[in-house]
Amino acid sequence: MRLFRDVSFAAQAGEWVEVRGPNGSGKTTLLRGLAGLTRLEAGEVLWNGAPPRADEFRADVLYAGHAAGVKDELTVEENLQVALALRGITVQAGAFDEAIARVGLARRRRLPARRLSAGQRRRIGMARLVLDPAPLWILDEPLTALDADGEALFNALLEQHVAAGRVAVIATHQPLAARPAREVRLGA
Repeated sequence: MRLFRDVSFAAQAGEWVEVRGPNGSGKTTLLRGLAGLTRLEAGEVLWNGAPPRADEFRADVLYAGHAAGVKDELTVEENLQVALALRGITVQAGAFDEAIARVGLARRRRLPARRLSAGQRRRIGMARLVLDPAPLWILDEPLTALDADGEALFNALLEQHVAAGRVAVIATHQPLAARPAREVRLGA
């Protein structure tokens, strides 16, 4: 079964692309294909004008799926440490403190993730956005379970990311504060 066809878009440094469509239209599949996690049946993905080399591209991409992506038995801080270590990123202890405080989890930093609300678990992912220097974010429904303050924080992080000349591709059903450079519609 073909989910989509004739999808083409580009994003320059300092831009972000919004992927929209009804449930089941292929948004997650497209994002996973862009990130190199799912093989696309046709077409190509270019990064910096060329087909991406797997090892280099992995270092440039921060992919976050629609689930929170945290380990229940690990604390907020441990979840961040593991996620960054898996990507080979070293962060000074003070940076962890600042990121955790920025996303509103300072008082919960030593709690296991299983004791956090869905929105607080999502904030762990936002702390990861603060700490990971990846120039390309590929994010699937990043506003899920966030309250108004969490949505505002995410939007601020997105604006900061693109203002620094970086790129984001985001699938979302919820409106974001900033306007995307491009919008890709699937299943329309």
